[in-house]
Amino acid sequence: MADEISIDDAPWLIVGLGNPGKEYAGNRHNVGFMIADLLAKRTGGKFGRHKRAVADVAEGRLGIGGPRLVLAKPLTYMNLSGAPAAALAQFYKIPVEHVIAVHDELDIPYGELRAKRGGGEGGHNGLRSISKSLATKEYARVRFGVGRPPGRQDPADYVLSDFSGAERKELEFLVDRAADFTEMIVEKGLEPAQNVFHGS
Repeated sequence: MADEISIDDAPWLIVGLGNPGKEYAGNRHNVGFMIADLLAKRTGGKFGRHKRAVADVAEGRLGIGGPRLVLAKPLTYMNLSGAPAAALAQFYKIPVEHVIAVHDELDIPYGELRAKRGGGEGGHNGLRSISKSLATKEYARVRFGVGRPPGRQDPADYVLSDFSGAERKELEFLVDRAADFTEMIVEKGLEPAQNVFHGS
C-alpha cells in the first residue's frame, strides 16, 4: 500500500523558490526556479500546473531506475511558498527528510554554494513560509550565494533585481553546479555532497 512506502523508496520534493511572471524571471530571487528548470530538463520532466497545489510541477527520475523527483515552482509568490510545498509533500507522501528547498542566499558571496538541514531562515521569507507550513525546519536547503547588496541598497530591492552583466557570464555554469549539488544530495546524502561542494 502507498501508505506503507519506506523512506528509501519515497520520492524527493525539490522546491525551487522564486516569483512567477516574466518580470521576475531574471531576478536574483528566482535562481531557485532556474535550478528547478535545469533539473527538469535533465530528468525529462515537463512543468505543468498541479491539480492539488498552487505550483508548477515536473516529475522525473535521476537516471534509469534512480530516485524519483518531484520538482516544484510555487506560483503563490515567494512569501507564501510553504502552502504549495506542504500540499505536494502530503499528496506524494514525501517525508521531510526528502524535501529540499533551493534558494538565493544573501549571506553567501556570489556563486558560492552551501547546503544544510534545518536551522534558521536568515530572513528569507520563502524559507520562513516553508518552515511554518511543514511545521518543521528539518528539511534540506541548497543555498545559492548572491552576495550582499552594494552600498546602501535595500536587500529586498537587490534580490528583486536581475543579475548583473558580469554575474550573468558565470550564471549558467553556477546554476549547473547547483543542480549537480542537489542531485548529489539525493543520490549520496547531504554530508557527502557537502564534502564535495563546500569550498570547491
